[in-house]
Amino acid sequence: MNSSSRLRPPLIVVAGPSGCGKTTIARELMRRHPEFLFSVSATTRKRRDTETDGQDYFFISREAFEEKIGHDELVEWEQIYGDYYGTLKSEVDRALASMTPMMFDVDVKGALSIRKRYPRHSLLMFIKPPSLEVLTERLRNRKTETPETFARRMERVTMELGLAPQFDRSVVNDVLDRAFADADAIVTEVLAGPASRK
Repeated sequence: MNSSSRLRPPLIVVAGPSGCGKTTIARELMRRHPEFLFSVSATTRKRRDTETDGQDYFFISREAFEEKIGHDELVEWEQIYGDYYGTLKSEVDRALASMTPMMFDVDVKGALSIRKRYPRHSLLMFIKPPSLEVLTERLRNRKTETPETFARRMERVTMELGLAPQFDRSVVNDVLDRAFADADAIVTEVLAGPASRK
């Protein structure tokens, strides 16, 4: 497990399977800790009506994304359900250059790639559902999936849950307010550094 005394500046990486509530938790952490920068990921998927370009994601074309891959401009990237997702090096560089903490909301494999690239700065937080049954119901209630995409998503969920032991900390999102408190306690400890453990 990473020691919070090494995380200067800390890169707090929030990840978990679809439907676990990681984005909701990351947004609440940003509200509670306005000193953090937020790492806006790039994606080729279509923007949803509730999303803002440059705030939720950088929505770019497949050609532009593949050009960034070729120019090594991404810390991590992955193709999920036919669309690309990735973290821009420029986002991390601005945090490291200013010694400012940064929050990430990424997929599970992306989180592990960030730690591989920045082992002395990153802390990985896995957001777990209370059970696979609850997560399945949450995804069904979204009503945004075709039967085919739902089946593919559930296959990926199994893989992602299997990677949870590789994360530094985990938070079970059963009761949302409790999950907020547990995640906030982790961030507060990291920001406090070694003094918090005396």
